[in-house]
Amino acid sequence: MDDKQQPAPPERLIERPAQGYAGDVTPELAWQWVQDGSAVLVDVRSDAEREWVGFVPGAAPVPWKQWPGMALNPAFDAAIRNAVPQGRRAVLLCRSGVRSVAAARRATELGLQAYNILEGFEGDADEQGHRGSRGGWRLRGLPWRQN
Repeated sequence: MDDKQQPAPPERLIERPAQGYAGDVTPELAWQWVQDGSAVLVDVRSDAEREWVGFVPGAAPVPWKQWPGMALNPAFDAAIRNAVPQGRRAVLLCRSGVRSVAAARRATELGLQAYNILEGFEGDADEQGHRGSRGGWRLRGLPWRQN
C-alpha cells in the first residue's frame, strides 16, 4: 500500500455476481487480488487511452477495441490467453467499467475466470461530462502513472 492509498472498507472488498462472466469487483478488490498473485490486471482500453490518460504499471495491455474507429481488436483472444496464466483470475479494466464487461464475457467464453472492474480507470462522468471525480481506479488512490 502506498502513502496515498487508504484501506478499503469491507463492503468494497466483496465480489458481486454477474451474467456471462465471473463477476464484478471494485478497484480495491481487484488490486488486492493482483497484489496477492491470484489475478492478472488486464487493461482493455485502447493504446491511445493508456498513453494519454494514464496506465497501471504492470497491467497487461490487451485492447478490446482500438483507436481510431474503436474497431474490435482481432488479436484480443490470443493476447488475453497469453496474458493470463492457467489458474489465475483476469481482472479487466477499461475507462468506466463498460467495455470491460464485454471483454470479460469474451474472456469467459475462452475459458478464463474473468472479472469486470467496476468504475473503471476514470469512473463515471459528472454533470459536465468530466470523468475522474466519481469513482475509478485513479480516484481510489491505486497505483497508476501518466506519460
